Amino acid sequence: MKRNLVKALLPCLALLGSAAMSQANDYTPDNVSAVIELKTPGNPSQAHKLKLVPLSDNEFDYRLESDDKLPLSVCQKIRDTKDGQILTVFITAYRDVYFHYSQEVSTPLTHTESQFYMPGFWYRRNDRSPKGAPSFRVSDSWTVREDRLSAPLTGIIDEATGQYYTVSRLDRGGHDALTTHRAGEVILSGKTSVGYTGFANAGGKAALSFGFPYSESPKTYIRKLTLDPSVKAFQYLKRGESLSLTWQLREGKVADFSEFVQRTWEYSYDTYRPRPVRTPYSVEKMKNTLSRFFTSSLVTDKPLVFNSGAHLRVDDCLPSGVAEVGFIGRVLLNAFNAWEYGWQTGRDDLKQNSQKVFDSYLANGFTPAGFFKEYVDYRNNSEDPVHSIRRQSEGVYAMLLYLNYERREGRKHPEWEARIRSMLDTLMKLQHADGSFPRKFRDDFSEVDASGGSTPSATLPLVLGYKYFKEKKYLESAKRTVDYVESEIISKADYFSSTLDANCEDKEAALAAATATYYLSLATKGKESEHYAELCRKAAYFGLSWYYVWDVPFARGQMLGDIGLKTRGWGNVSVENNHIDVFVFDFADVLRWLSKRFEEPRFEAFAKVISTSMRQLLPVEGHMCGVGKPGFYPEVVQHTNWDYGRNGKGYYNDIFAPGWTVASLWELLTPGRAEDFLLQK
Repeated sequence: MKRNLVKALLPCLALLGSAAMSQANDYTPDNVSAVIELKTPGNPSQAHKLKLVPLSDNEFDYRLESDDKLPLSVCQKIRDTKDGQILTVFITAYRDVYFHYSQEVSTPLTHTESQFYMPGFWYRRNDRSPKGAPSFRVSDSWTVREDRLSAPLTGIIDEATGQYYTVSRLDRGGHDALTTHRAGEVILSGKTSVGYTGFANAGGKAALSFGFPYSESPKTYIRKLTLDPSVKAFQYLKRGESLSLTWQLREGKVADFSEFVQRTWEYSYDTYRPRPVRTPYSVEKMKNTLSRFFTSSLVTDKPLVFNSGAHLRVDDCLPSGVAEVGFIGRVLLNAFNAWEYGWQTGRDDLKQNSQKVFDSYLANGFTPAGFFKEYVDYRNNSEDPVHSIRRQSEGVYAMLLYLNYERREGRKHPEWEARIRSMLDTLMKLQHADGSFPRKFRDDFSEVDASGGSTPSATLPLVLGYKYFKEKKYLESAKRTVDYVESEIISKADYFSSTLDANCEDKEAALAAATATYYLSLATKGKESEHYAELCRKAAYFGLSWYYVWDVPFARGQMLGDIGLKTRGWGNVSVENNHIDVFVFDFADVLRWLSKRFEEPRFEAFAKVISTSMRQLLPVEGHMCGVGKPGFYPEVVQHTNWDYGRNGKGYYNDIFAPGWTVASLWELLTPGRAEDFLLQK
């Protein structure tokens, strides 16, 4: 888009044109709108539409004026770059004001034919999300505060043509402010750098919406499956003070939604340039501290011996009585990690504890059908009668790591081998003709949830089982899982329902797909391996899209900000569960492997960001990070205006699950497990 054309299109404060829009000659001033709203405390705000007045012989390109006399001035500059157009708005107050600025620009795309993208929060139309979470079923137009997003960006794409448009915020402010209300018009208690972004149906055309300070409409998402009325923030600007706001608009053409996510992530990575986070915690320090969870959480007075890592209170971290094989408990993986670390460091206490866990599960940890007792609650002496392919798979995966380690050390466990072989055979009976596995089922093999969203979790133990037992049928079953993943998840760019406490678009589904194809690529050769590698790369971009490439700001008084948390490298969870966490497990290995395989340095560089950033909240004496015991790594890290039930932005929920956080970090800090297992001679 030529500079003079853009100027003709920007009667709204500029922020309009970004990446040259292919049908720019169809634009008129009617396609763009800008509004500044002013609020007097105790009164409703007053909205003032702005019109563009060209300037000559001036440092600005335009002055934005209203028909009303305003107590501030709004000017704008436009700068062309190879990545699009950078639009900077300057606001100067003539007297003390409380203001809110908003911008909307229509694209040539028809709203009903478009798909929408806000990384780490919105994929296509969020159609997988249930009632109570943001989706098209609630509204076809949404704006959200920028700190909800892994990159402060909105994209719109017409999949039929591949044409897309994006807007991204470029300011690097580090401020946020507390408010006393979550909905309605709110005056900020101080300065914020959090704006908003989103999309709108502008008379049938898909439009990009953005502005400052934050606004959320038509609802604000405050808690799991809880939508509140909209919110609009107003910031104070003192007489004589000025501020500037900068956005970039871009456009391009891609083959499909997957390539759109890929190109947008590459742009975001290059734009925000996340760097590793400096922490004092080496891998040795991390493991030594995390190992305190292995000893402090052990429960030994029940039929099952286990590390209590699910449903603990953050303030005391006392055992809860829940033994969970996988998912948020990760009992068997923690037992293996403690076992391996005990041998490596000469820690007899860790070895003895892990032996108790393994022995108790061998004796008491199986159902009549031969599945793991995957969720036992000793608080009420109950067992969940519904099994999940995810938890069962995670249990088998952990035990295969243990058996392989033991075999290498010259120790044999025939009873466990027989159990795991039998479990693999039993799980294969659940596999559907299309290669998928039911998400949830009962001991009699009846299906509770036939959805295939959790299928890739089964790929890992099947591939490891093939390598360990040298049984080709397990590899064939694993290939069938990826046939399903390729046709129904990766090719459709529809990553859903991998996590067990939500049923929506989620990060873990993308990571599961990427990890499953990574394992199969390692286990095969030639063109087959190349095919799985290509699938892995495609899924990995969706996984990466959930990870923050920027540091969201916190207000003074919000603990996470006060202790200096940098959010880059942390991943948002799902549309339902809008917090960040340290879920990574094998994914950093996947990124490093892809980086070498496809000569893409961004992958390895971002794996370093993840690896360093996720060390920040290690609870150690003198730096407990709001957690009751050293080594009990926090889980529900609430980084935006959302909570799981308690405390809100800048804090944790009062209940957490360090079982999986410790397991995830341990795998992150133990690189190369899959390659070591699958490429061993």
